[in-house]
Amino acid sequence: MKVCIMCGGEGTRLRPLTFERPKPCIPIVNRPSIQHLVAHLANLGFREVVVTLGYMGDAIEAALGDGSLFGADVTYVHEEVKLGTAGSVKNAQEFLDGQNFLVVGGDHVTDLNLLEFYREFNRKKSILSIGLISIDEPSEYGIAEIDVSYQIKRFKEKPSPGEIFSNLASTGIYVCSPEIFDYIPPGTKFDFARDLFPKLMEQGHTISGWLARGNWTDVGSPGSLRQAEKWKLQDIPFTSITGDLTIRSGQIQGPVMLGNSFSMGYNSRVIGPVAIGEGTTIGDSVLIGPYTSIGDNCHIKNDVKIFSSSVYNRVTVGRNTTISGSIIDNDTVIGDDCSLEHDTVIGPRAVLRNSVVVHSRTRLWPEVVVPQGTVVKEHVLNEKYDLRCEGS
Repeated sequence: MKVCIMCGGEGTRLRPLTFERPKPCIPIVNRPSIQHLVAHLANLGFREVVVTLGYMGDAIEAALGDGSLFGADVTYVHEEVKLGTAGSVKNAQEFLDGQNFLVVGGDHVTDLNLLEFYREFNRKKSILSIGLISIDEPSEYGIAEIDVSYQIKRFKEKPSPGEIFSNLASTGIYVCSPEIFDYIPPGTKFDFARDLFPKLMEQGHTISGWLARGNWTDVGSPGSLRQAEKWKLQDIPFTSITGDLTIRSGQIQGPVMLGNSFSMGYNSRVIGPVAIGEGTTIGDSVLIGPYTSIGDNCHIKNDVKIFSSSVYNRVTVGRNTTISGSIIDNDTVIGDDCSLEHDTVIGPRAVLRNSVVVHSRTRLWPEVVVPQGTVVKEHVLNEKYDLRCEGS
């Protein structure tokens, strides 16, 4: 069975995390998120994988290789210009023609049973089927109205107040007949929701829906990224320790995944589910709370508390600092007595001097330096980098 994974977007809404990596390569439990997706699809039987590449596509190729590590056979198709969602699939037509195929976004994190979706489509007489899921905030998605036969009667992309006739949001996951290629113009920007769906419905084609059950997100915001990592941490089945482990009068309450050469000081505690990479050291009287991931070669000093956060590689956290619900990118240095409040995002190589407070929902761009004692209440930007954080 074939699947097309679309990986063309720049991920501007997740900046500063996407300045130096594409969105599908943002770490989730210390692995690029695209690896979780391909492994899930391959386990369901979707082993012929076609990946459409745009922004920083080389990083995605490096993360997946030929797909053999995940039980898949991966083919890459490059876009020279932006073609939109349907246009990118059209660009890969030669590898998808001849049978029904699944389409998934490269930024999706999910445990949905997409094999059930595929099989249900094969039993129906529609040209395309949309995976739908009930959602609390449907205004950011395309929404659909279906009848008792799951046929889509209305579809509205990103509805305004007064237009939200349904809370069934499109997941951006589709099963398609190869017949759709006849309706997508080659070499031009063309989207599924904005262009293809209205065109098919106007011409009398049946588009069906599939009601999804389970976890799904398109990782469009720091909050959804943290939620996706929480799901993956919950999947850790038991405590796993690789290589050397040094603990002095501490406590590890699983499930946890610990990498090689991990050390933890006196009277420290790790309460799972938690993942910690290789070469990371934790000082004395440190508390690492549930739903936290810490990458490779990090240095967590004495009396630190970290709760429900993502700390990437080679990060230093100073004494008596508290981090809650935050994402901290590679090579960041955080001083002593700092406080990072919920839903903050710190870009790579940032430096926070001692006694810095970062208010919730605040982002720090790469390489910024925050002076001692600063209270950060708004985004701290770096003009060496694009300043936008809206869009795809």
